[in-house]
Amino acid sequence: MAIEQYGAGPYGSMHLADLGADVIKIEQPPTGDVGRYVPPYRYGTDSLFFESLNRNKRSVSLDIAHPLGRGVLEDLVARSDAVFYNLRGDVPAKLGLRYADLKGVNPRVVCCSLSGYGTTGPRAAEPGFDYMVQGLAGWMSVTGEPDGPPTKTGMSAVDFATGLAAALSLMIGIHAARRDGVGGDADVALLDTAVSMLNYLATWTLTRGHVPERIPRSGHPTIVPFGNFPTGDGWIVAGGSKEKFWVRMTEAMRRPDLAADPRFATFDDRLRHRDALIALLDAEFARRGTAEWLELLTRHGVPCAPVNDVAAALTDPQVTARDLVFDTPHPTLGPVGQVASPVRFGAAAPRRDRGPALGEHTREVLVDLLGYTDDHIAGLVRAGAIPTEGQP
Repeated sequence: MAIEQYGAGPYGSMHLADLGADVIKIEQPPTGDVGRYVPPYRYGTDSLFFESLNRNKRSVSLDIAHPLGRGVLEDLVARSDAVFYNLRGDVPAKLGLRYADLKGVNPRVVCCSLSGYGTTGPRAAEPGFDYMVQGLAGWMSVTGEPDGPPTKTGMSAVDFATGLAAALSLMIGIHAARRDGVGGDADVALLDTAVSMLNYLATWTLTRGHVPERIPRSGHPTIVPFGNFPTGDGWIVAGGSKEKFWVRMTEAMRRPDLAADPRFATFDDRLRHRDALIALLDAEFARRGTAEWLELLTRHGVPCAPVNDVAAALTDPQVTARDLVFDTPHPTLGPVGQVASPVRFGAAAPRRDRGPALGEHTREVLVDLLGYTDDHIAGLVRAGAIPTEGQP
């Protein structure tokens, strides 16, 4: 069961749904997930933004703050492996969604919280979003050109990485609960994820007082050459993390003198003479177009790739071969282009159903899963715990 909205939470649970989990998405009436209303491609309570994050799920429209709605929630908890929610860090306690609140209903349930700053600490009650966390965690200080402003990553990398971290935490919790018969709480935060992903920069800073700097054209902080280069008609990414790739690059360029130059003999040498080496490589890359360089570097075994726009990335032959792009039919939006989950196991094909309409599965879940009668459901409608049938 998922009490989720917008990006990070739905992204995490979608990967589980793709692999066959029955994700029952609880949406607060009357509007449901705010992601349904994200422009520019929005039609009523459906949007392409929502579809990109909620395929393969079932939607139940339920007011969990209503006393009768709470009863429905607990009936669902009794039949669920996990309760997953992305709410502000202090909200789960207020809504009674922690393991301590629900273990009496189901002692094996796993309660997974995804929030901006976690459920403890001085920021627990603050709203946290990808943008703010990228600033707070230092990401913006190392992204972009050296003379440019602090820069966010192009995609919501913290949101998506935290969604995956939450899905992993949830699965570990479910495994432990099935093994031990006791559930518990998982506390996952955008900030925790972003700080953990500082990784080697954090280790260098903590251990040697390293001061990370932005490198021109997305260059690697220590490995040279490794980054973006302008070609005669575009851009290319080239380089590598091994000495042999540097030698192969000089061979592809027919510049053995560069490999023999003592200024560029080792990783340390090339790092010390980064500016001189990059200037020489820029002059070489400018002599040919991107396609020609890709063919030449690939033939010599040099790691390289074009700098695609999004449309070109989605039609790359490797993307096609990996079955990463597909359509889901939608009654309002038509065929919706989707990208597949990277999480895979075995040979079974992943589920590929559209995202649910708001409250689409409310009756189905109440009747088929919980065994409610028509009179019981009518009572919930009269009390306002669920919407009138046919309404979101």
